[in-house]
Amino acid sequence: MTGALTILIVGGYGTFGGRTVELLEGDPRLHLIVAGRDEAKARSFCAARTAAKARLTPARFDRSGDLAVQLASLAPALVVDASGPFQAYGARPFRLVEACIAARIAYLDLADGSDFVAGIAAFDAAARDAGVFVLSGVSSFPVLTAAVMRALGEGLATIQTVHGGIAPSPYAGVGLNVIRAIASYAGRPVAIRRDGEDATGYPFTSHMRATIAPPGRLPLHSALFSLVDVPDLRALPALRPELKTVWMGAGPTPLVLHRLLIAAAWLVRLRLLPSLSFLAPVMSAVINTVRWGEHRGGMFIAITGADAGGARHARSWHLLAEGNDGPLIPSMAVDGIIRRLLDGRLPAPGARAATDDLDLADYEALFAERTIYTGRRDDSAPPQGLYPDLFGTAWASLPPAIRAMHEGPGGRGTARVRRGRNPLGRLAAWLFGFPPAAESVPVEVRFERAPDGTETWRRRFGPHAMTSTQSAGVGRAAYLVTERFGPTAFDMALVADNGRLDLVLRRWRIFGIPLPLWAGPHSTAWEADIDGRFHFHVEIRHPLTGLIVAYDGHLTPGA
Repeated sequence: MTGALTILIVGGYGTFGGRTVELLEGDPRLHLIVAGRDEAKARSFCAARTAAKARLTPARFDRSGDLAVQLASLAPALVVDASGPFQAYGARPFRLVEACIAARIAYLDLADGSDFVAGIAAFDAAARDAGVFVLSGVSSFPVLTAAVMRALGEGLATIQTVHGGIAPSPYAGVGLNVIRAIASYAGRPVAIRRDGEDATGYPFTSHMRATIAPPGRLPLHSALFSLVDVPDLRALPALRPELKTVWMGAGPTPLVLHRLLIAAAWLVRLRLLPSLSFLAPVMSAVINTVRWGEHRGGMFIAITGADAGGARHARSWHLLAEGNDGPLIPSMAVDGIIRRLLDGRLPAPGARAATDDLDLADYEALFAERTIYTGRRDDSAPPQGLYPDLFGTAWASLPPAIRAMHEGPGGRGTARVRRGRNPLGRLAAWLFGFPPAAESVPVEVRFERAPDGTETWRRRFGPHAMTSTQSAGVGRAAYLVTERFGPTAFDMALVADNGRLDLVLRRWRIFGIPLPLWAGPHSTAWEADIDGRFHFHVEIRHPLTGLIVAYDGHLTPGA
């Protein structure tokens, strides 16, 4: 293409519009018109983007005004509607779509409402006649979910169920229009596909629990997800008519606020309240003020299906976003389509949900520029062993000595053991059966594997024996390894870190009762391949006692 591509971003200084600008502003081939009802806000927003390479122009744009005149004045080649809430666009929700088609201007939106995205198909013939593309729902739901579903379904004859969810960081920042959208549909009926039948769902009153865990990465904590009204509920069955169940949820944190929203949604479902729309300003203020937890977010998509031979498969895809990169993901579909445009790959004319206009490879190229990590798991694959199964596709990335140790019966070597001097620490070490201090002691580790995958680890430091069991975590400990010493259980994540295997404590229990991490022992545990030899390091401390025990050394696998 020659010349700058002029893009009008309606709501360009808002939450999603601003993030869209952030993704696009690094390309000097773009002219971005940042528009909204408040031109002063648009000017302030553009003035703050001092590092932008694209040309930024603030403008006033009122979607309730004369759209034809405004579009003619600004003369964009593409309109991106990032304003919303799309559920509250009034009696003529598609006025901007109609105006763009009449002016032969291409159109994208970040609509998150299933009714709005489904309704865009009514303009397909008009868009084709005008020779322009009109794409709706250009966001994580349903563009990314559809791309992931296609990737997970490779090699399968049918896909029966799709479940997914997004868990935003509590520090992500949620715009008022997003809260207005949630408040408008929480507890109100929406059309869903369930058990092969058209059914009715009630957002935030239907739930599932899931753990987002890309192989080899530190997973998010297990989260409660609640049904949300997103385009996927209708768009995915349109792509795969054989789908029996489609369920999409959100897992906002802190959990206490999530549970308050669930309770309020039930008041709407029971018709004790007409809707939660009147609470939107309060909800926005609270969720953007009350924040704690990890500054990380994620997403998962899980499918079940069958291959041509009838064998059933269960596969999942996991995404982890660190820090401030997660909030950019909903706008990345717009970024991906515009990058295609700049490369001369235009979407076909017509009006539709954008479920086929990006592939997972397009997203992966965008993720690679950020601290965003993804991975797949095949829960129906034949078992290979405790650690290989939990690591999944990341297992092959570990050094040979680590893999040889966990794939074999154990090993022998030499260790050094240190013990703390605090009386309480000594008592804890005795209760857990930790070895006595020694500068150099022969060490042997043997793995006894049960048919259910549980491993009994028998360690011997000289004459001292120490035994524990390790197994794959279940429930809230899914994708973690659970190590048990008598009545105490520790759930640890297996993390690949620059060729090292780190075991990171995420949960612990006594007699099955979950206890807060701050009240328990703090551990540093890793395994490494150093000069072709398996090395290990374990250090356990507690804030009240200091060092309890530390042991490190090397083993020869199979010896």
